[in-house]
Amino acid sequence: MARLSHGLLGALNLVTLLLSLPVLCTGVYFRMRAATECERALQLPVIAFGCALLLLSHIGLAGACGRRGVATPFLWVYVVFMFLLVVAVFAFTVFAFVVTNRGAGSAVSGRGYMEYRLGDYSGWMQAWIADPETWLRVESCLSEARVCGDRRIDGAVGRDAMEFYKQHLSPIQSGCCKPPTRCGFRYVNATFWEAPRSGLSAAVADDGDCRAWSNDLQVLCLECDACKAGVLENVKKKWKAVAMVNVGLLVLLVVVYTLGCCALRSNGGSRNSKDGGADQT
Repeated sequence: MARLSHGLLGALNLVTLLLSLPVLCTGVYFRMRAATECERALQLPVIAFGCALLLLSHIGLAGACGRRGVATPFLWVYVVFMFLLVVAVFAFTVFAFVVTNRGAGSAVSGRGYMEYRLGDYSGWMQAWIADPETWLRVESCLSEARVCGDRRIDGAVGRDAMEFYKQHLSPIQSGCCKPPTRCGFRYVNATFWEAPRSGLSAAVADDGDCRAWSNDLQVLCLECDACKAGVLENVKKKWKAVAMVNVGLLVLLVVVYTLGCCALRSNGGSRNSKDGGADQT
C-alpha cells in the first residue's frame, strides 16, 4: 500500500509538473503580447497559477520519490498545502453558486437581444460592481476593449432600426452601448439615439439610465445601471462555469490529498516499525 500511494502520488505530480509548464509559458506569452493594461492584468492569475502548480509539483515529487527521512518534511508541506487548497476551492465553489443564483436577462418584444436590470442580481454582486474603484477599472477596460466598436454594434451591419433590433448583442453590448428600450429613444444608428421629442414619459422620467444615456462615443450608457448589469451577467456566466469545473477539481484534490496522507502515514509507520524492531532486538 505504501509503494502504491507513493507511486500514484509521484505519477500525479509528474503530470501536473508537465501541465504547469505550458500554462506558465502561455500566461507569459499573452501578457507580453497584450495590447492593453486590462489584457495584461488578466494574464496575472494564469501566471500565478502556473507558478503555484510548478512549485507544488516539485514538492509532491520530492515527497513521493525522496528517501524516507528527507521526504517526510516535503510530504508534510504538501499535505498541509493540499488541505488549505481543498478548503479554499470548496469555499469559493459554494460562494460562487450562492452569489450567482439570481439574475437573468429579460426578453424584449421584437428584439434579438435581451436587457438586464441591476436589481435582479444578488446583493453582494450589486455592491461589488457599484464600488467606485471597481467600476472605474471595469469602465476603463470596457473603453480599451472597444466593446461598442464591434461591427455588430457600430452600424456597419445594422443600417436601419429593424435590422439592428435583430442583432444578438452580448449582455455588455446590450447594457452599455444603447439606451434601454423602456426609455423610448428613437434609433438613428447603432450609437446615436434621439430622445422623444415630447420628452421622457412620466414612467421613466426619474429613470437614471434614461437620463445617463449620451450620444458621445466615449460615454454612451457606460454610466448606466444596465451596463453594470450586463457586466454582472457576463461575470455570472463565467463564475458558474468555473464553479462547475471546480466540482470536478475538488474531487481530484481530495483524491490527491488522501494519497498524500497515505504516503505520509506510510513513512511514519514504516519508520516506527523499524525502530520498534530494533528496540526488541
